[in-house]
Amino acid sequence: MDKHFETEAIRIQTERSQFLEHSTPLYLTSSYVFEDAEDMRASFAEEKERNIYSRYSNPNTSEFIDKICKMEGAEAGFAFATGMSAVFSTFAALLNAGDHIVSSRSIFGTSHGLFTKFLPKWNITTSYFNSNDLDAIEKVIQPNTKILYAESPTNPAVDILDLQRLGDIAKKHNLWLVIDNCFATPYLQNPIQFGADLVIHSATKLIDGQGRVLGGITVGRADLMQEIYLFSRNTGPALSPFNAWVLSKSLETLAVRVDRHCENAEKVALFLETHDKVNVVKYPFLKSHPQYEIAKKQMKKGGNIVAFEVKGGIEAGRNFLNKIKMASLSANLGDTRTIVTHPASTTHSKLSETDRLEVGITDGLVRVSVGLENVEDIINDLKQALD
Repeated sequence: MDKHFETEAIRIQTERSQFLEHSTPLYLTSSYVFEDAEDMRASFAEEKERNIYSRYSNPNTSEFIDKICKMEGAEAGFAFATGMSAVFSTFAALLNAGDHIVSSRSIFGTSHGLFTKFLPKWNITTSYFNSNDLDAIEKVIQPNTKILYAESPTNPAVDILDLQRLGDIAKKHNLWLVIDNCFATPYLQNPIQFGADLVIHSATKLIDGQGRVLGGITVGRADLMQEIYLFSRNTGPALSPFNAWVLSKSLETLAVRVDRHCENAEKVALFLETHDKVNVVKYPFLKSHPQYEIAKKQMKKGGNIVAFEVKGGIEAGRNFLNKIKMASLSANLGDTRTIVTHPASTTHSKLSETDRLEVGITDGLVRVSVGLENVEDIINDLKQALD
């Protein structure tokens, strides 16, 4: 019998030891022993499922993967040391020299760097489309295109892409649709329902939710995940057992945490809309958001990220950060603590001004990762900094 999201997050447990622990124990071992020569041979021949070496699998990483697969409706997955190792390994495992990627231009700055600086070394090229112009996707698809890639909501301008349209386009052109679901988490959005073949998460963000560990995961179709598994087994970007244990425990509180994040973020966004020092506010569940109806269709709630533009450009944006008293200045997001970032001078500063403006990163844009503090305290801090 299928259980609700919150129940699966708490009750999926890969295994217990002979001590019958109520909470999954840590398995801090690099390798495993075999009963005899035949057991060892059969294990390496993959004639049986069992742990061989923790670079391949471990009870803690297996539990974390099982939970995310259940939450996302995926067939299989692999857990990585970081979100970017998940992104890189997914593309490196599935693409060959001469292949082509079509990607939304509104993506994490490091993903953009991967596509423009490193994958071209292996003759893998990328063409971009504007996240607000999905009609442009088919214009940049080439005969050698293999993957259609996007984030939704986007980082940092919080645009929403219609996942159903992306799924339909990918199916029409026989492409693999890969979606970075980091901002939404499996609790708010499940891209596989809309046609995604693979879903990637930086578990460092809301999945951990407390700024403690790094981690990443890719889940999706079993045949594609087998290629990613074999690549990762040989190249070694695996998630550590300890971090997997932390992340698996974090999933037990994901729903209750994200509910409060979303509640706080919506109140913060409504406040910012009324402030005379703010030009534009972007939050998926604000009726003023250009893709509000799409967000309501494919997300349970609006997430914890609010983007807004401070009047006065880049100096006003920096001055706002300098006036912040309670919130943290950090490049991370999805923490219990509210975090403010000025993308134009930090996370996306490596992009040209033209590239930044094309994805909505104006000089005065501020990204707020709304935390779990009392929302009045969050708003008061933002207000005094703006004032």
